[in-house]
Amino acid sequence: MKRLISSSLTLLIAFCLLVATDRRAWGYVDPGSGLIALQTFASVGAAYAYFIRRRIRAFFASKEKAATAVLPAATDSPESHKVV
Repeated sequence: MKRLISSSLTLLIAFCLLVATDRRAWGYVDPGSGLIALQTFASVGAAYAYFIRRRIRAFFASKEKAATAVLPAATDSPESHKVV
């Protein structure tokens, strides 16, 4: 029984050491991957700005401009009722 526990413990330690050690990575990460991530974040930001563009315009619009807007008033002149 002691031999079974000892051998199973040895195998468990060997497996843990095998999993925990570094191995050579033969994978390849493209140098342009970071630019793709940056482009993704920029496009998400542009889409967000597109959907809230009214709020952005309202934020940058001057309040004086909206208050001093002059609308044409309707006049009741006799010339406007003439039929040609």
